[in-house]
Amino acid sequence: MRRHLVAAALVAPLLLAACQQKPSIPTPGPGASAPASPSSAVAVPSGSATVTTTSKDVAGFQLSAHRRQEQYTSPDRTSVASDATPPGFAAPPPGQGRQRYLDQTIRWSACDGFECGTVLVPLDWDRPDGQAITLKMKRRVADQKRTGTLFINPGGPGASGQQMLETFDWNSFPQRDVVGWDPRGTGESTPVVCGTPEQTEAYLASESSPDDAQEFQAAVAQNKHFAAQCRQGSGALLDHISTIDTARDLDYLRFLVGDDTLDYLGISYGTYIGAMYAELYPQRTGRMVLDSAVNITTDDSVIQAMGFDLALRNYATWCAEQKCELGSTADEVIASVTGIFDSLDQEPLEVEDRELTQGLGVTGAVTYLYTGSSGYTQLTQALVSARNGNGEPLLATADIMNGRQSDGSYDSMTYGFPGVGCVDAEDPGIDGSVKEFEQDKKKAPVLAPYFGVSLTCPVWSAKPSPQLELRARGAAPILVLGATGDPATPYEQAVSMAEQLEPGVLLTWKGAGHSAWDLGNACVKSAVRDFVNDGTVPPDKKVC
Repeated sequence: MRRHLVAAALVAPLLLAACQQKPSIPTPGPGASAPASPSSAVAVPSGSATVTTTSKDVAGFQLSAHRRQEQYTSPDRTSVASDATPPGFAAPPPGQGRQRYLDQTIRWSACDGFECGTVLVPLDWDRPDGQAITLKMKRRVADQKRTGTLFINPGGPGASGQQMLETFDWNSFPQRDVVGWDPRGTGESTPVVCGTPEQTEAYLASESSPDDAQEFQAAVAQNKHFAAQCRQGSGALLDHISTIDTARDLDYLRFLVGDDTLDYLGISYGTYIGAMYAELYPQRTGRMVLDSAVNITTDDSVIQAMGFDLALRNYATWCAEQKCELGSTADEVIASVTGIFDSLDQEPLEVEDRELTQGLGVTGAVTYLYTGSSGYTQLTQALVSARNGNGEPLLATADIMNGRQSDGSYDSMTYGFPGVGCVDAEDPGIDGSVKEFEQDKKKAPVLAPYFGVSLTCPVWSAKPSPQLELRARGAAPILVLGATGDPATPYEQAVSMAEQLEPGVLLTWKGAGHSAWDLGNACVKSAVRDFVNDGTVPPDKKVC
């Protein structure tokens, strides 16, 4: 499983909301054969189902019980010493061993129409008497008689589950408390901390696709500086924010809310959290929906940039049909788009006291593709503005993706994304990444050259976590959603996830954009509601 080049998170609501708030801008990631596909007659246990388990099993993990799928050796990872204590580091709760956490309760309090909760978890679940960190969460209480809890996560890695809850369609699940939490390393939970806003600004604006050896070495140095800033600001936290750690936290939260099985809806990277949970705790997996799947296999024949190439081609076809200013054919539109990117490499656009560089321009443009066709008009206007010398729209959209705030600071996803992503995945080192980049350019010839060589993880200061083969053997049916025009998590990844997870059931939405649940049609919505509310499993490979 390779690191994602662009954040795989649910950004459509953020982008649309932000555009509406900016009137000065044009409107714009062991081999028994898989069982037969579950039929729609199967009733999947819900959160209140009775499962044989004891409290000592909560958040447990035995590496020897799982098959591994190592692929690389990560030879160039760096070593940086730091005893930093980021916000949320705390003394463990009273008691001894794991029992001190099992005796804990979530402290809920009213906040802006929801309930906000705080709980401590061990930095290292295998050393419960050591350092503790903080998890923050938000709950929307069930409208009807409660039957359980639905946990939700928007992806990233690094996106906020609490923020997701604020725009989530909880009315579709009236008998569920809906809980969004910020995973360790992110949001209001104990976050990854990296340098100053000025240092982050320089890092994000730096050359993303070096043109010569000098620029390449400068890029390597810039990534090493960034990695050191994150270790110096985050300390030991960087070694304990893998998805394995987060899945153990999630099992603990399930225990604290009183559910015997986990009901869960995860989008994008959130599908990796769900798949990991189902691998670690198959008997405690309830009604699980994994939307816009990341690649959980070692097959890299389909890469993220291919999804963006497809999405850009779909946009270009629409633009030409609308007789837009960028061209009369799809090829002409794509040539106009890449021409804008190339001009930014030679001459960045000044935007007040900042610059729209090529890297920021590419980020801004592809961000519009997350929303599918609803973002096409805005994308056209932003691109035309850039061609005419106004980089503000693309820079503003890049800021949304990069988590840049109006005061110049950055939200935690900017740092949680590489922090979690790099500890989750192995890498082939700097030289190996260069070789992969050459292959990537053949697979996605339009956008992969602009995404550049993946250098963040090869020089990261935390070692990769164990690479588990995710099969979820023995778990209840898991509903996997995929959109045929998804830019950030190509549809093929949903197919492969549903195939590799032994209880996987594939539901396809023939549409464009990132998240079938959020952007999909009534067919998708109905299938998900029936699955979560009633346990009704749709036919495998159903198409909406």
